[in-house]
Amino acid sequence: MSSALREGGEDIGQSEVGAAEGDGRESGSGGRLACALEMEMTNCSRLGDSKVDCVNCDGLVNKNGGETGEVSVPLTPRSACVEGDNLYKLRDRKFLLEDKRRLCALALATAVFGILLMIIHTEACSLVYEPCSSIALMMNCSISLSTGCLLVLIIAFHYKDIRLFIIDHNQLDWRIAVTSHRVIVITLELIVCIIHPVGTYWEVGLLVNSSSSAPLCVSNHHGQALMNMELLLSVLMFLRLYLVHRTILLHSKVLLSASYRSIGSLNNINFTFRFVLKILMNKYPGRTLLVFILIFWLTASWMLTLCERKTLETTGDMDTALWLVAITFLTVGYGDVSPNTTCGKAVCLFTGVMGVACTAMLVAVVTKTLALNKGEKHVHFFMLDIQISKRIRHAAANVLRECWLLHRTSMTKGNRGEHRRHQRGLLEAIRVFRHLRLKQRKLRDYVSEMVDLPKMQMIMCDLSANWNNSYRELEQRILSMEQKLDELSRCFHQTSELLSQVLRHRNPEIR
Repeated sequence: MSSALREGGEDIGQSEVGAAEGDGRESGSGGRLACALEMEMTNCSRLGDSKVDCVNCDGLVNKNGGETGEVSVPLTPRSACVEGDNLYKLRDRKFLLEDKRRLCALALATAVFGILLMIIHTEACSLVYEPCSSIALMMNCSISLSTGCLLVLIIAFHYKDIRLFIIDHNQLDWRIAVTSHRVIVITLELIVCIIHPVGTYWEVGLLVNSSSSAPLCVSNHHGQALMNMELLLSVLMFLRLYLVHRTILLHSKVLLSASYRSIGSLNNINFTFRFVLKILMNKYPGRTLLVFILIFWLTASWMLTLCERKTLETTGDMDTALWLVAITFLTVGYGDVSPNTTCGKAVCLFTGVMGVACTAMLVAVVTKTLALNKGEKHVHFFMLDIQISKRIRHAAANVLRECWLLHRTSMTKGNRGEHRRHQRGLLEAIRVFRHLRLKQRKLRDYVSEMVDLPKMQMIMCDLSANWNNSYRELEQRILSMEQKLDELSRCFHQTSELLSQVLRHRNPEIR
């Protein structure tokens, strides 16, 4: 028995063991069994936070002083403590999964709302209101408030994740789930989510009249360093979109379906975002690629516009940025427009890399779409085989016709030119016939390679079923033969007894 059980029922165990030793052998064994059951149930109730009252071991032994040694274990909820605890855990696990799904959706919505506020604040500043105005301060405060809400949602999500880990691994101490990897991941997420532009706070209380338009909601008073910092913070806010893959994973039908999870657990399949993305690319390839390309195109174009706005070049316009991102994404690169800043060059470089990856996926999707399935391949190659068979028959008929014409010309001893013409026709017909036979052989070899494993498996299953039926019939025949042999042996035995009785009756002297 473990130390936890001994600590949990030390007083009760000592008193009941002493009482059991004073009684007979049967009562002693019954008392020890009762105390062991009581201590185990007490520990189980402590782990499951159940509120069932403790029952003394004296109530488990018979009232006759333990002479009969009978132990009566009452069928209370304590006997079903383990099953009830497991049911509670399943219920808590379901609620935690729903909470994680809800928190992740709220976190993504908050992140997208903060990004939209940042874009509106950046575009409206210096056009609608001044950088040091109260409207700019209010917009920046709204961005900071959304950032704070996002941090709270991220912390709540990981709190639910830790509780789910404790339930899945049947642990009691939450510090077991807080590993170094989890701490690093949570820290990185908080750092990524806390990034947002704060340049307006530097402008509070300053009245600066600047005629030049800044790329962000920051005046030129603080110099180029603050503007570059605001540009970097605004671009890095798009890193919050990492929540998209987590939301897709938690809201996918694959993770919500119990049949998917059960079959996946039997086949050791990890339900990660890569698995869900593969399923989406197989079910909706065109839709998935189109949505990703459109979102990436618009996002990269606006980021390029933000980076190139302070250069006062044509790349600072949205239409030019859309054109530059499109030709970079398609790896065309006409060279008519090029980025001028380091940030713009980085955006174009990333756009080119993503364009190569998306082009490869697009080629794979188009190839899979244009490829024939098994039924279409069987129909197509069957019709090709019929057509080639017809052409082979025509070629064989041409060979026979040319042979007959050549033979007739040789027998009549006609013109030499006509004889040579028929010889050339015969050689050409033989060549066509051989070419068609070779083509038919290649086609049938390719068709024979198309025999798929399910068809072979069905054939083998049919053969196995036939063999099993034959084996059963053979067993039945052998059993019937054994029964008939038993009947024959019994008949022979009865016949021999009858003969011996008849002989004894006729010749009493024979014993």
